[in-house]
Amino acid sequence: MATKETAGILSAPTELLPAPVSARSNSKCATKAIGLFAAVGALGLLVNRVCWHDAPVTLLPTFDQGGTEALTNICPQVSELFPQNNFDIWESLGAMYDTDTFKAKAVNWLAGAVQVPTESYDSLGPVGTDPRWDKFYAFHAYLQKAFPLVHAELELTKVNTHGLIFVWNGSNEGLKPLLLAAHQDVVPVEPTTVDRWIHPPFSGHFDGTYVWGRGSCDDKSGLIGIMSAIESLLETGYEPTRTVVLAFGFDEESGGIYGAQTLATKLEGMFGQNGYAMIVDEGLGYDEQYGRIVATPGVAEKGFINVRIESKSKQIPSKYICTIQCLAAHAPNMPDHLRRNILASAYSDKALRAAEDVLFTNSVFKNFVGTTQAIDIIQGGVKVNALPEQAWAVVNHRISTESSVAETEAHDTDVLKFLASRFNLTYTAFGKNVDHGDRGEVILTCGNLTLSEIFEKGGLEPAPTTPFEGDDATPYRILSGSIKTTFNRHRGIEGDDVIVVSPGIMPGNTDTMYYWNLTPHIFRYGHVNLTVGSLPYNIHTVNEGMSIDNFLEIIRFFTTLIMNVDESALP
Repeated sequence: MATKETAGILSAPTELLPAPVSARSNSKCATKAIGLFAAVGALGLLVNRVCWHDAPVTLLPTFDQGGTEALTNICPQVSELFPQNNFDIWESLGAMYDTDTFKAKAVNWLAGAVQVPTESYDSLGPVGTDPRWDKFYAFHAYLQKAFPLVHAELELTKVNTHGLIFVWNGSNEGLKPLLLAAHQDVVPVEPTTVDRWIHPPFSGHFDGTYVWGRGSCDDKSGLIGIMSAIESLLETGYEPTRTVVLAFGFDEESGGIYGAQTLATKLEGMFGQNGYAMIVDEGLGYDEQYGRIVATPGVAEKGFINVRIESKSKQIPSKYICTIQCLAAHAPNMPDHLRRNILASAYSDKALRAAEDVLFTNSVFKNFVGTTQAIDIIQGGVKVNALPEQAWAVVNHRISTESSVAETEAHDTDVLKFLASRFNLTYTAFGKNVDHGDRGEVILTCGNLTLSEIFEKGGLEPAPTTPFEGDDATPYRILSGSIKTTFNRHRGIEGDDVIVVSPGIMPGNTDTMYYWNLTPHIFRYGHVNLTVGSLPYNIHTVNEGMSIDNFLEIIRFFTTLIMNVDESALP
């Protein structure tokens, strides 16, 4: 089931709003209000379809009618995974991470990064033409000062001025590198909200428990966590066998056009297409569900399309089923009737419908698995007593992993046919004239209704699914074992079943949208603690913060992952 455990993940709790529309007038029509009514009507139609693509629930062939003994075949778990050849180094670093001295260093590392504002905006021009990019020079200077060994030992390449690629060369050039990704930029702080922050948004204030400020969670905790782990490994004299590559974009929050897109070309040029063993970028974390801690590395990522709607007068994805089944198999506090229906749904449509009836009462879960839409921009009119001649709105769709850009466009087109017909509007959708079935001969129209992709940019198809079972899932199993080891070691506990690892879906988009050519093994996972009471991370809104305990665990996670991948049998 995985409703809450992936819910919030890397983006602030987002209200899913209706889709947009627009309006204008034609003096030959009976009233100027028609176009405006059309706009309002379109909004209303789309409001009723906030999460319209409930993808068919197709269970994976992991459960048969074998009774409870078949549970062992559902969401199989790996054991904790420790580095063997360099266990002493890993153990000594773990002990160091437990000290107050290292904790103080970690606070300074993260707080110092937050104190350098690196906001990115949708309106930024190309690098070199817009002075707002210059703030990244200060951030690079901070990184060089804070992590001297990384800069001394790793090869640094700057791409498009502000993109950073660090290469930690391994002793075996025949092995594919591990690629760790993060982004330097943060979302802007709305000036009118500054007085609502507990501590100033770029203060990096540490109150003894949390480091506060914009980017403390998204995504400087990831970037600084990676740098901290490697700086600490270098201090021990550790030398990797497998090359480790770091790729840090600088405009992920505004689409990655100048950052990750240019980094991708360079990264492919360095090691070739499908030249990397695996990629781990920002993404999901772990949470408690039905009495079980569940980590959900994102093995898939939704697509997107931004649709402009302008009027002028004149069912559950199969990847998510794995998470649901995982909870049914491993979560002790799941209600028995829900567990039975989830497991029986593999061979019973009735059980499937019953499980959906329960799961879809959670709007977060329903929005997670379907194509969603949110109106982000609405504009029209210049005066309160004058009807607007033109009104428009932009809707952002997050496309289900079981859907496509074409299906989303077709849906929007179909939904608004009724509106175009009712208000006698010429209808154009994505460059094509649409026949909306008017009856009789229409001599005059009252305007037009237009659907188009905003900024003339094509949408993004859902990402290819990373293998998470079968012979090609070794990277997933290494990641899973590293997650378990990190979680347990950080708490001084043991056991392979303390935390369950299940494949998840990334609801938003990351820089990995540009990295599909580099490897089929892409994971969106940041080891963020999302359990109740850990912290309201407030990503993309006021009072963003990061628990220093969680940040220390993130450093431990990247240390463990680097060392485990290094000793693995991956090509």
